Amino acid sequence: MNMLVLRALIAAFVAGGILAPPAAGQTPAPSEPPRPTPVRSVLALAALPSVVDAPLHMKLLRVSVPVGQSTSYLGANGFIFGLSGTLTAATGDGSATLRTGEAVFVGAGTRATLRAGGGEPGVFLHFLLLPARDLDGAVEGAPATVAELFRTTEPIPGLKPGPYEFTLTRVTFPLRMPSNPPHYRSGAALYYILSGTGSNTLEGRTETRPTGSRVYEPYGLVHQWGNPGDAPLVILQANISPEGVPVVIMGAPPAR
Repeated sequence: MNMLVLRALIAAFVAGGILAPPAAGQTPAPSEPPRPTPVRSVLALAALPSVVDAPLHMKLLRVSVPVGQSTSYLGANGFIFGLSGTLTAATGDGSATLRTGEAVFVGAGTRATLRAGGGEPGVFLHFLLLPARDLDGAVEGAPATVAELFRTTEPIPGLKPGPYEFTLTRVTFPLRMPSNPPHYRSGAALYYILSGTGSNTLEGRTETRPTGSRVYEPYGLVHQWGNPGDAPLVILQANISPEGVPVVIMGAPPAR
């Protein structure tokens, strides 16, 4: 190749930036912002050595105790979550003060006495994991006012021999968070929307879930959650899952 032509080509390449080195101080192309993710806080937990001795159900109650008075509970495993007011929860192992947003586990066969103090009624949610034979049994007694919010119509499917973890978790979704990837539970969960409005996709169908909604997710139900609103979405999750197994699994469950 003619030397003059070669020099001309090299000059053209340099002028076009093909061979030109990066300019000093040049700012790299901006990367995409990180995808927002929920913040999870475990409020209470328990280890269950077996969950196959009898078919199990989930049930949710809203209980109000008049100020200065108390109610007692003796029954199945459950979590008590303070909605408003102050409760003193006393068992044979001692007592603890339960304030708004706090939770405590009460094991099966443990008698708990709940007293409302602080000058206002004590209102709490009671998440129960109980055998079918106890579904219609009494829970908290007078003078408490008890409203049933949810119960499963069929036993929790897919439970296997071996130890399980029972947890109550508060999950906060940032505002305007897109729906997370499709996933399913390794066990089962009962949700209560504490505040905000969520976008819930169940096997391809999306529904709006306002504050106070209850959603049950048995094993294998493919679902997604997002927060299209301008305020955080806060969800309580009572979850049961095999010990050592992720609570949620991405994708769809294997065919059986």
